[in-house]
Amino acid sequence: MSAVQLAYEQLKAYEGRSTSAAGVGKDLVNEPMIRHWCEAVGDTNPAYQGPDAIAPPTMLQAWTMGGLSGHADRSGAYDELSGLLDSAGYTSIVATDCEQEYLRPLRPGDRITFDAVIESVSERKTTKLGTGYFITTRMDIRADGEPAGTHRFRVLKYAPAVRTPEAAERTPEAAARAPEAADRAQTSQRPQTPQRPQAPEQPRARRPRPVINRDNAGFWEGVCGHRLLIQRCTGCRTLRFPWLPGCNACGSAEWETVEASGAGTVFSYVVMHHPPFPAFTLSEHGTDAARPQADAPRPQENAPRPQANAPRPHAGAPGPDPDAPAPYAVGLIELAEGVRIVSNVIGVPYDKVRIGMPVRLEFLRVDEELELPVFRAAEGAEG
Repeated sequence: MSAVQLAYEQLKAYEGRSTSAAGVGKDLVNEPMIRHWCEAVGDTNPAYQGPDAIAPPTMLQAWTMGGLSGHADRSGAYDELSGLLDSAGYTSIVATDCEQEYLRPLRPGDRITFDAVIESVSERKTTKLGTGYFITTRMDIRADGEPAGTHRFRVLKYAPAVRTPEAAERTPEAAARAPEAADRAQTSQRPQTPQRPQAPEQPRARRPRPVINRDNAGFWEGVCGHRLLIQRCTGCRTLRFPWLPGCNACGSAEWETVEASGAGTVFSYVVMHHPPFPAFTLSEHGTDAARPQADAPRPQENAPRPQANAPRPHAGAPGPDPDAPAPYAVGLIELAEGVRIVSNVIGVPYDKVRIGMPVRLEFLRVDEELELPVFRAAEGAEG
C-alpha cells in the first residue's frame, strides 16, 4: 500500500488535544529509585545522596512512567492520530529526539502530577527513512502542585522508502561491478552452458543510523578515525561516557578527550534472541561457529541409505535456517579507564560470553557509510 498525502488541516486539528489529563506518579520521589538510577548510569554526584539529596534532573520522566500496567487516565487522541496515519500508509515509527526543561529540583517525598498534549504535527517531510510526519508531545510535570519541568518527545510516523533498482545501480557497489559487466558484454556472443536461473539477490538491510548532534559529534569523528574517545572534565579531571555537555561530578562545561586504550572486560551482558533484525547478521558478531559450515563434506553418492525402520525427524519439526539471523551478545563493557560502554561482543559464540571476560576494541564496518566500535573476546577467554 502506497502512502497518501493527508490534508494538513486534518492533522493540525489534533494539536492541543490531551493525551494524559491529571496523571499522578505511581510513587513519590524516593531515595531507592534515585540510588538505582545513579548506580546504573555511574553518576556519583554528592548532590544525589544524604539528607538533603535531590533527584537527578534527567530522572524527570521516570517519575511519570506507568510501568507494565500503564496509566488508566490516558485519552484516545494520540491513538486516534496514530490510527489515521496508519490507515494512510504511514505505518512505521521511530523516535527522533526528546527535550527536557527543569524548573525546580525534585526531592524525596515530592508527589508528581502531570498532563500531556499533542503539541505539534509537522507538514509532510521526506527523510532518508521515508516520507512522513513528525509528532511532538509535551508533558508538563508538577511536584506538589508546583511546576517542576517539561518533557517533549518527538517521533516520526512514516512510510518506508522503497529501494528501486535504479537507486541500487547508483550505489558504490554497483559502480565497482561496472567493469565486470563490460567484460561480460564482450563475451556474450560465445556459446554459454545453460544455467539454472537464480532468485534475485535482495538488498542488504542497513543498520539504523546513529543520531549525531553537537554534544556527541566529536565521539563519532573519533570512530571514523578508529579512535574511541572519552570525555575528561578539565575542572575535576573526572572521565565520563557517554558524552555529555557538562560534568556530572562538578558541573563544569569545560572538557577534553582521552583516547581509550581499547582494553576492557564484560561487566554485564544480554543475549538478543527476538525479534531477529536482518541488519544484525550472525557473521558480523563473530559467531560463525554456530552456523553449519558451507564447505563441510557432503554424503557420498554410494553411502548406505537409512534403514526403512530407522527413526525419522518429525514431519512438523523445523529444519535449521542458515540464513536466519542468530542470537548475539550485547555487552556492557568496562574499559580499562573505568568508564563503561554498550556494544557487541564478538569473536565467540553468544552462549560463551561471560561476566569478567577480557575483550579488546575493534572497529566493525557494517556498510559503506558506517563503522561501529565493538569488542572481541580475547583468545581462549571462553574456556
